[in-house]
Amino acid sequence: MPAPRGGSRKTSKRPSWRGGFQGGQRRKYCYFCKEKVEHIDYKNYNQLRRFVSDRGKIRARRVTGTCRRHQNQLATAIKRAREVALLPYVAR
Repeated sequence: MPAPRGGSRKTSKRPSWRGGFQGGQRRKYCYFCKEKVEHIDYKNYNQLRRFVSDRGKIRARRVTGTCRRHQNQLATAIKRAREVALLPYVAR
């Protein structure tokens, strides 16, 4: 007969399927909601550069902490800024 398992508390720091890491992680808040930005302008490339990786990729929501609405606006603004050569498509 196997020995009974002790305790049902989760004590490991491994990520669970839904919860992420079990402590020490602060929630990321949307920069644009905090600054009360209604529309993201593609001409403000200094602000957009913060949300693009060093390789030229658009950073994900889970990395930047932006909300869904602003992430969609951000992606569109970055693509427009690339089209008029304010931001590069790829980094060299």
